[in-house]
Amino acid sequence: MRGEKSERPASRTDIEERFLRDWGFELPDSIFRFWDFLSSLAPAGHQALRDLDVSPAGIIDLFADTGLQPRQGIDVRVHGRYYRDPPEFLTFMHGGSDGLHYGLWFDDGRTCRGVASYYTHDGGGIDTTSRTPLEALRAILERCWRDLDDDVQDEEVSARRSRLALLRDALTAVETGDRPEVGGRITTLDGAGALVSGDTALDRPAHGQADEYKFATYMYALFEDPAALQSGVEEARRRCSAGDPAEALVLGRDLHWASGGDPARETLANELLVMAYRALNRPSLAEIAGAHHRHRSLPRVDVLEQT
Repeated sequence: MRGEKSERPASRTDIEERFLRDWGFELPDSIFRFWDFLSSLAPAGHQALRDLDVSPAGIIDLFADTGLQPRQGIDVRVHGRYYRDPPEFLTFMHGGSDGLHYGLWFDDGRTCRGVASYYTHDGGGIDTTSRTPLEALRAILERCWRDLDDDVQDEEVSARRSRLALLRDALTAVETGDRPEVGGRITTLDGAGALVSGDTALDRPAHGQADEYKFATYMYALFEDPAALQSGVEEARRRCSAGDPAEALVLGRDLHWASGGDPARETLANELLVMAYRALNRPSLAEIAGAHHRHRSLPRVDVLEQT
């Protein structure tokens, strides 16, 4: 499992410099606590992670070796990046079935606000309830613990409970705390909301206050109407050019989430996102959006290799 052993241990400074240089992001203390926690686990702890079907992934590969480079011709910023990942999402952990994966969430384009997760191969939107990677891991642990109540109680189930209990003790010794509410976001189709102020064409409500079914039904119908979609994109462009990038950001995020392999939607999503991020002075997100657009058809998300 990644995280159990480092071939070339990297210092925190090395890691921070690599991410600031290549991604333009300032990594939070929480991801270093996550890495230190993984590195400190005994074999039983790593087995407990396997019991949870959890594995570090994506950017964590560089914590073990900051010298890893992408395959020739591929932008390093798409390492661990799935088709529907918004530019704000930076994968650090796989969470089990149906493509569940977790990422640091950089919605201001510089610093991490928390953790986001969603199922790549299943329905549902992006969950942003976890504040830190270890809180996200704790939530997985507790969900698995509850599921064990439904299993036939035998020696194997008892052994798994014992390993999970030890893992819980290790987790709570490192980090605990409530998850605060966050605001300042506008409803988006992916369920995570967009960090932006300003007016939108639909006068969208704040994140978490929309009728999700009604909103999704309307947006998918809009995307199937070429004339209406073109009109919406032109309005987003006009507003952004006039100094209000809110509509470009939310519509771009919606199109990114609902691209579904459609080249036209992919292109419009990228145009609006890059336009909005630049207007919001979030250049790192603009660069990631561009890199993702160039590589959205990659057959696999791991692009780093030993040199």
